[in-house]
Amino acid sequence: MSVSRPARCLFSVPPPSIRLRCRNFHTSPKLSERRRPNHPSIKAVDMGLIRPQKKPARELFKPYTAEEKAALAKRYTPAQMEAVEAGERAITPEDLDSSGVIRTDFGGLPYLDDFSQYRSVLDKKPYEDKRIDPKARLMTEEEFQDAYVNWQLKIEKMQPEGLQRTDPNYKELMRPNRADIEFRAPYEVPISTGSKGPEPIPLSQFTPDLRGKTDELAKVKKKGDGEEAVDERDPMGVYDLLRKRTGLSLDQILSLKVKILVRHRVVNQTRLGKVASVYLLAIAGDGNGKLGLGQAKGQEAENTLRLARLAAIYNMKPIPRYEERTIYGDVEAKVSAVKVKLMARPPGFGLRCQHSIFEMARAAGIQDLAARVPGARNKMNTIKATYKALTNQRIPDDIARGRGKKLVDVRKVYYGGRV
Repeated sequence: MSVSRPARCLFSVPPPSIRLRCRNFHTSPKLSERRRPNHPSIKAVDMGLIRPQKKPARELFKPYTAEEKAALAKRYTPAQMEAVEAGERAITPEDLDSSGVIRTDFGGLPYLDDFSQYRSVLDKKPYEDKRIDPKARLMTEEEFQDAYVNWQLKIEKMQPEGLQRTDPNYKELMRPNRADIEFRAPYEVPISTGSKGPEPIPLSQFTPDLRGKTDELAKVKKKGDGEEAVDERDPMGVYDLLRKRTGLSLDQILSLKVKILVRHRVVNQTRLGKVASVYLLAIAGDGNGKLGLGQAKGQEAENTLRLARLAAIYNMKPIPRYEERTIYGDVEAKVSAVKVKLMARPPGFGLRCQHSIFEMARAAGIQDLAARVPGARNKMNTIKATYKALTNQRIPDDIARGRGKKLVDVRKVYYGGRV
């Protein structure tokens, strides 16, 4: 073995290379290089994004002071003041804090329920134990004038003796609970009469009101005794069966937006020859979240047009709308070889889609929408696919309920309703 070999191997070692730093392909630094900022983080409460913790109920709802009771005594009678004090004693501040405030979260109602309106979805229909007077009718002008005069005389008797309207201090001297006498007449003067004379104004909102039916009754023309009344707008009774099936009034039916989107000629080959017919596809909507699709085929164009319109109104279904202007996310549907994709868009975007989808969105009350129809674009199948996509939307409430989660509106909770 040569002695020079180890020396040759020793001197042949390459010099050490310079170690370079390996740079990342992204801008975020490594964990070792991350440092805490010198300034502290700002809390959401300090920025005003969320509300601070509420005060105790005893501090929020304080009892009436002596000065406040004295001011109320000038407005209300002693009996009314006793009722106010009894109500204050019956309701605790804790109950007002939990149930008496207006909620701002997603589960809060969009209105303050004072039980003056009846909502078929939330409220149960009350049972009215009252016999209907067969002789009930609206008052004539002479009867209403007499009732108004009698009401004024009744109010004058309730005022202090010797009080005149010409007195400059008339409003200060009159009864405190009658200070709004000029505005109470429409609520206290009767407008209908029956077998027992003038009927008082119903106190409940659920009682049928005859004032809203004056225009409807004026448009109805009676034929004679024993015959049904006929409306001049529908003398042939075209919408009679539709009104019985859907429960809609004639005013609601005539206010719907109905339009024919597809019209073409079809031929049926039989052993007797070719039988020509007309095919019509119509849509109907109220512009407030309802849309229907109806189709008809017949040999007479006028009769087929009427059947298509009636079918579209009868098949109206509710369309889910986000903020009452667009749809929930992106939805797709396929009918035969036609594929339709509908996409939600921000406010002010408009309806950027083809003509048939544009008419359907406008009839349903959708204002911001984009649509794509790749591939086949058969007009009839495009309308059916669009209707299928609109009715098969996945609502966030249903998704959260299926996952066992609670849905919260981030804009109201995190940003304090400022968005």
